[in-house]
Amino acid sequence: MSRLDDDDRDELVSACRTATGDSLRSVTYFTPAEYEQVYLRSDLERDADLESFVAVEQRGFDAEEAYRDSELGDYDFTIRVFDAGYVTRVVNPEKEDGVFVTTDALAMNGFEGVASAISGVLA
Repeated sequence: MSRLDDDDRDELVSACRTATGDSLRSVTYFTPAEYEQVYLRSDLERDADLESFVAVEQRGFDAEEAYRDSELGDYDFTIRVFDAGYVTRVVNPEKEDGVFVTTDALAMNGFEGVASAISGVLA
């Protein structure tokens, strides 16, 4: 059972859409034990192997700990680059939840914008 209610889902999708515009492909909320795809753009198929993506992105909770006290500063978010799109992941270790979004191409400030929007909703 997801920790998100309908208002949370709407707020999350709205924040991601505002930050990315028509480049937004999907939004998935996850915890260490569960996940829920809360948005999928209408021109995309529902046959993606979402469980494999979630399993990789759930490792973000470990990344938060691994990068603690880095000389680079605090860990903020992760971007993964693919031939046909991008994955941006943000985790909130205090609440043990996170979100990853898939997008078409964005400028770097677009990734920062969506990460900031997600962080605001998770907080």
